[in-house]
Amino acid sequence: MDEVLASVAETIKNFAVIYLVDITEVPDFNTMYELYDPSTIMFFFRNKHIMIDLGTGNNNKINWALKDKQEFIDIVETVYRGARKGRGLVIAPKDYSTKYRY
Repeated sequence: MDEVLASVAETIKNFAVIYLVDITEVPDFNTMYELYDPSTIMFFFRNKHIMIDLGTGNNNKINWALKDKQEFIDIVETVYRGARKGRGLVIAPKDYSTKYRY
């Protein structure tokens, strides 16, 4: 996941900034956002948490590693467009529910 974030940082720099936060050093949001996974991606726009419907039931965050750079760029772009329109919940461009994984 770190490799994907580092490789897309230059591509998405016009509409997104990536911050890496160590949750052991900044424990304030751990209980609020249930941060306990090794890697979690959350989206904020103008100091407001933007939720994304990925079809997984958890709209607050992405807690698995995305391996495809373009897939991550598409998600970030969708979140940005929805957040600019004032939406607090955006629909992901791809359904990540388990019903398509068998």
